[in-house]
Amino acid sequence: MPGTAVRLRAICSAATRDLPASGASVSVMASGGWCGLAAASDAASSAVEELQFTLGEGPCLDAFEGRGPILVADLARDGETRWPGYTAAALEQGVRAVFAFPLLVGSARLGALDVYRRYTGPLSAAAQAQAVSLAELVTATLLNGQENAAHHQGPSGLDDILDGRFEIHQAQGMVMVQLQVSLDEAMARIRAYAYARERDVGAVARDIVARRLTLDRDNQ
Repeated sequence: MPGTAVRLRAICSAATRDLPASGASVSVMASGGWCGLAAASDAASSAVEELQFTLGEGPCLDAFEGRGPILVADLARDGETRWPGYTAAALEQGVRAVFAFPLLVGSARLGALDVYRRYTGPLSAAAQAQAVSLAELVTATLLNGQENAAHHQGPSGLDDILDGRFEIHQAQGMVMVQLQVSLDEAMARIRAYAYARERDVGAVARDIVARRLTLDRDNQ
């Protein structure tokens, strides 16, 4: 039986096939912090999704926090003020429109489904409804994966994501102690280092935890 991560990739592929979309991705999050990229339809969508955590801004994060869809039909026109860093980087990757749908279970939030396009224009009402249905399918897939893991029916397929989250939190704590700054500033410094060197935050965190990298006050 396919694992959770395989099923999520299949849903992302279905989104690009069934919706007017160029790519799709799923991120799993928790209140107070990012968990990680769970799946993407292709490498380009994965890279664009990772940008949001590296920069700490973007439609996926806003959909998660606001518990509602974020629909941006023209990223160049509507995204620059809201997410200046993300918008500039996403446009460089060829993204022209982005639509983010939260993964909700009652009052709980699991993450978001992002749909990308390489051309501008809104989603039709029918396409929005279909995207919401896909988000519900993602939510059910995540919950089934958790239930199977709890009953020892096999791994959920998201172990790597959880491990990455713990590494990021550990790196954040190490930088906080080393530089004697707040947790928020420690995270900001890790993000700034990753962005300046065009690396994803997870890779930088792994280097910090493994003591291959030590940030100092001039490490920006």
